[in-house]
Amino acid sequence: MNLTGLVLPNRENKPRTNGLTIVIDNGTPIQFFKDTINSAGDYIDFVKFGWGTSLVTRHLGEKIECLQENNIEYFFGGTLFEKYVSQGKVDNFYQYCKNYDCRFIEVSNGTIDITNKEKARFIRDFSTEFSIFSEIGKKDGDLAELQSDSEWLEYIHEDLEAGSTKVITEARESGTSGICSKDGTLRVGLIEQLLTSGIGLERLIFEAPTKKMQTFFINSAGSNVNLANIPFTDPIALETLRLGLRSDTFSLLNKQEIGYAGFK
Repeated sequence: MNLTGLVLPNRENKPRTNGLTIVIDNGTPIQFFKDTINSAGDYIDFVKFGWGTSLVTRHLGEKIECLQENNIEYFFGGTLFEKYVSQGKVDNFYQYCKNYDCRFIEVSNGTIDITNKEKARFIRDFSTEFSIFSEIGKKDGDLAELQSDSEWLEYIHEDLEAGSTKVITEARESGTSGICSKDGTLRVGLIEQLLTSGIGLERLIFEAPTKKMQTFFINSAGSNVNLANIPFTDPIALETLRLGLRSDTFSLLNKQEIGYAGFK
């Protein structure tokens, strides 16, 4: 219930399907992790244990228990999936995820040299038991810039047809690859193609590790755009951006559903 008297953008209650906030854990100390989840859990939909950090996280089980108690989903970074693939140990990755009661898996090919069709086969296989977040875009900046807009659209459609629940657009935690140029500049032409493609924004998740990127996507696609790679320090700050409570999004319209808002 809104008791403020203000007209604010509508936000779905959890569990949400739109307006997801996916926070990345890159090795957050256990007490800070718990404090953040307990104080900002209403604004966190998923925690991604970034790249291979879960393998060297001392308190991984304790963190997962905290997430389960707060009804927050979790998954391991796509780079960890790729590490298992590179060593021909996909069955071990499957068992690793089952051991930690994962319901979601990220499937990507941002580092290893496999085609999108090969990645789609993994999506198809894993989607029989898990919900899949697939990822498009290379982590190497030079390789990322070689991917054309049409390839991005082709690969997104291919992933969705293979069984991916949502598709993540790569930006890394640094915001310097995939949907960004190496200098951190957003590839606006590509993003406009995605927003106007008819794919449906509820099927897309944009990695947005910086406030500048978060602001851009919220102003362009509305309060209920799905955003990932959010730093552990930022879930409340991001929610104020979504609600037009910061100067960066102060004039945000009250959208009843996500949709292309045009570039600002």
